[in-house]
Amino acid sequence: MTTPAATSLPYAEFDGHPATETDLLTAVFFNYGHFTAMQVRDRRVRGLALHLARLDEASRELFELPLDGGRVRELIRHALESSGAVDASVRVHGLRPPGAAETTVMVTVRGPATMASAPKSLMSVPYARVVPHLKRPGEFGQTYYGELARRSGFDDALLTLPDGAVTEGAITNIGFWDGSRVVWPQAPALAGITMALLEQELPGAGVRSLRRPVTLDGLGAFRSAFVTNAQGMAPVARIDDTVFTVDEELMKRLGAAYEAAPRDTI
Repeated sequence: MTTPAATSLPYAEFDGHPATETDLLTAVFFNYGHFTAMQVRDRRVRGLALHLARLDEASRELFELPLDGGRVRELIRHALESSGAVDASVRVHGLRPPGAAETTVMVTVRGPATMASAPKSLMSVPYARVVPHLKRPGEFGQTYYGELARRSGFDDALLTLPDGAVTEGAITNIGFWDGSRVVWPQAPALAGITMALLEQELPGAGVRSLRRPVTLDGLGAFRSAFVTNAQGMAPVARIDDTVFTVDEELMKRLGAAYEAAPRDTI
């Protein structure tokens, strides 16, 4: 078995066959669709049911077509076996080219990835994604503001509404710690799978969490902050000029809660 490099071009299959030039051109020119991203270890993944539900719900909303979870699992399994990967970063895209009777499924496989644990700095930007509950490819605004943040000396961008409400990171969810509970911003945003798993597992770890509005001018009420996505989680050291305590004990508790979520066999 081999593990493709995280920086190499991904191995791609369309509906169970290796991607052809026509397939790839179709994905480029008819890219109205959705996707989910997951980290596979030993051909297992945390929150598999959540990923499958996300794909089915998005396909129904965008194409008025269901996307069967059993079919998706089979296609992921086939792509992993064909690529020889045991540990991998996997993306599953739902597309509907002209004339297609069902959702076309593209599965890409590349090397496994883990979020760097170094504390992050975030620059707030005035940007809200359209239909943010759907995970979609080609988000120009997120990429633009992420690059702008990095050019300004930050690690990434933090998306905010015109009234200063915090929504999400450019490619992450963000959580805040007030000393006794985790607070997730209650705002239009994508509910990431890692965030959902933490919400599910934190009570068992003795950590309360809730969703409520968070604004830029209210950040001083929080001791610590952290970001999450499919690659893991990391503490936040500052947002703009607001500095947060990097709470190693909190990060350990969050990590333990996440690790408590079982991995499902694909």
